[in-house]
Amino acid sequence: MEKIQIQYLNDQIGRLEYIDGKSDWIDLRSAEDVVLKKGEFRLIHLGVAMKLPEGYEAHIVPRSSTFKNFGIIQTNHMGVVDETYCGSGDWWRMPVLAVRDTEIHVNDRICQFRIMKHQPQIVFEETERLEGADRGGFGSTGRG
Repeated sequence: MEKIQIQYLNDQIGRLEYIDGKSDWIDLRSAEDVVLKKGEFRLIHLGVAMKLPEGYEAHIVPRSSTFKNFGIIQTNHMGVVDETYCGSGDWWRMPVLAVRDTEIHVNDRICQFRIMKHQPQIVFEETERLEGADRGGFGSTGRG
């Protein structure tokens, strides 16, 4: 089992834990009270800094209820934190854009993350034809 050093902004921030035993994703919470007007951008402090193991990165995405509950979208759609972002001042933040007036409070669960190994080195081999099922379209159904 990998161990990750974590620094919390203060004692007010809820400690990290797996999502109710239902997932291997871990919720992240706002570390500050935020009031946003429609169209405003903000980097919301998540109250944690971590030293990830070498060869790992964290993928940060909104929770499924974030847009419905708070009316915000994550502007980079998925944040990636690699193991080099590991100092005491390397606080995690979520870049958001408000699509309606909203309020977010300390400890509101606004996003989630998981730790992943870096992609292995790969080589692209060019070919004239791929041998596999041709679904004839795009997306999961193959229909346009």
